[in-house]
Amino acid sequence: MKGKTENVCVIGGGIIGACTAYFLNQAGKNVTVVEQSKFGAACSAGNCGYISPSHVLPIAVPGVVGQAMKSMMSRKSPFYIKPRFDLSLWKWLYKFWRRCNRRDMLQSARVKHELLQSSFQLYKQMIEDENLACEWEHRGLLFVYQDTDHFEEFSQTNEMLNAEFGVAARKLPSRDLVEFEPAIKPEIAGAWLFECDAHLRSDRLLDSMKKLLEDRGVRVLEDTAFQSFVPEGNSRAHRAVAINTSQGEIDADYFVLATGALTPRFAHEVGCHIPIQPGKGYSITMPRPSLCPQTPMIFEQHRVAITPFQSGYRIGSTMELAGYDESINRERLDLLRESAEIYLHQPYCDPVESEWFGWRPLTYDDVPIIDQTPRYKNAYVAAGHGMLGLSMGMVTGKLVKEMICGESTHIDRKLVSFSRLK
Repeated sequence: MKGKTENVCVIGGGIIGACTAYFLNQAGKNVTVVEQSKFGAACSAGNCGYISPSHVLPIAVPGVVGQAMKSMMSRKSPFYIKPRFDLSLWKWLYKFWRRCNRRDMLQSARVKHELLQSSFQLYKQMIEDENLACEWEHRGLLFVYQDTDHFEEFSQTNEMLNAEFGVAARKLPSRDLVEFEPAIKPEIAGAWLFECDAHLRSDRLLDSMKKLLEDRGVRVLEDTAFQSFVPEGNSRAHRAVAINTSQGEIDADYFVLATGALTPRFAHEVGCHIPIQPGKGYSITMPRPSLCPQTPMIFEQHRVAITPFQSGYRIGSTMELAGYDESINRERLDLLRESAEIYLHQPYCDPVESEWFGWRPLTYDDVPIIDQTPRYKNAYVAAGHGMLGLSMGMVTGKLVKEMICGESTHIDRKLVSFSRLK
């Protein structure tokens, strides 16, 4: 019927689903968000909260495979692969290994750069327009190095980032670093400050976005697990008319699968292989120490991150390829604390408010999939954002809105399509 408002069902209530619902609601669509647990409770809840235009380089860089293979011998390594026979993992690792060269590294980095630049500006605009209580601060991000050799070595990467992308960091040798950030120990070699980065508290952002969306008429259905698409007429149809869920059938005109690392479980529904591996990350949240850093920082040699929120303090990161393991690995949490002790006068404090893990959805080229599904022309996938789901949330929501509304996308959709992964 002419003039009918179209219904869109967003499957997944994390940051990608929330941002997608935000833009579709702004475009005048009737939006329903379906979440299998609680809105904002999965990988979006306990991350370190970085909005990072600096993070243009993919995980697959020259030399990383050798480091990864060594890591399999140590459960205490920042990057750990649980030894096991998993054909999908080894296929993924092979394609990842093939990309560990400068050409492919820069190819992925150029796409990520476009996505991150757009998303940063969209975040600034949304937080200003909507007055969201998410503890947004634009203080930059420190890449901190324990020893001089690694600290000086980063200057080559910094020159390349500046030459290729116009993203450069300010060098802070030890004396300058301690003056800039007194929470860091004086024996630390130095750091590089990316002033372009910001941070926020992601759980507060998701709480604020849920209220905003519901106030504007978006229906949020929690404890509602997606099961399958309902095709139009018969199984050979090219459109879906509804989804089956644990709470019954939900009709819509369009569907968006924003299910993060769980997306490969729905490959048979989408109609193609989805090359995403779950990369398990951890965090510990607590009150701010009395001598608390003012600037978020990553200890690059240990792959551990620190975020000083206005309302708390979080130690996070590490990467564990252990499949869909739901256990908390105490050794990984201990690694976070031990790494922080190397760099900070007061690395943590009590009481611990939460210990968390989440599965990051990793593609082998470190670029998300934001595309129409092969099986249904009115269903889309928005997943595979790796460690940058929060950073890329807003640009993903806008791209999905542009695709569903038939608009020209502000970033070439081929760059984030399924076809690039063949």
